[in-house]
Amino acid sequence: MIEFRGISKSFGHKVILSNLDLTVQSGEILFVVGTSGVGKSVLIKHVVGLLAPDRGTVSVDGVQVTGLHERGLADIRKKCAMVFQHATLFDSMTCAENVALPLRKHGDLSRKQAMVQAEDLLRAVEMADFAGTYPGPLGDGQRKRVAVARALALRPRYVLFDEPTTSLDPISARRVDRLIASLAAQHGVTCVVVSHDLKSIFTIADRIAMLYKGEVRLLGTRDDFRHSPDPIVQQFITGSPSGPLETT
Repeated sequence: MIEFRGISKSFGHKVILSNLDLTVQSGEILFVVGTSGVGKSVLIKHVVGLLAPDRGTVSVDGVQVTGLHERGLADIRKKCAMVFQHATLFDSMTCAENVALPLRKHGDLSRKQAMVQAEDLLRAVEMADFAGTYPGPLGDGQRKRVAVARALALRPRYVLFDEPTTSLDPISARRVDRLIASLAAQHGVTCVVVSHDLKSIFTIADRIAMLYKGEVRLLGTRDDFRHSPDPIVQQFITGSPSGPLETT
């Protein structure tokens, strides 16, 4: 499990997270939702040590991330891969070389062995035909799938997705949804997805955590959200411009 306990985080005078508790269950697809600037991406960056909380602890499988040195964080990052909003691929490398990079760095493989495994991973995300292509000419959806293949290279138990369908056309977005669903169903990967995409949220989420004013406003299933009497939750999922929800 991934556990957030009493997490508080501020930037200057702006409070982002306030004594937040949340547990991610093994094997689930958990969506973290909320308005822009509410702290969704800030929260998941704590898991891999990109940010440290002002107060509270983050644990991965019982190991506290908070306070780990670089070697300990490296072990956490092998277990918890992160796919950023922008694919962050190296344009000077082919898609296969991008995916092979962590295999060569951490897997003690020869270049040939790493490239064979990279092509297998690209095949799993329906990008094998682009193994020898450089990322520059690819569409955003294709680049995202290559980034997912690279994230899977070290066989992580958890994958953290930061806005995976942002800027994608509807067809590419649904392909990414299908990929995330297959990771959980076929490979047992626990997926934490930061998203505004209501189509994604109400199609593949097992549970949803809505952040509001630094706390978890509601944690539940898709049906829990659909039928919630909370006017703030309802305004968020309907997209109504008027209501009690305050935006940043």
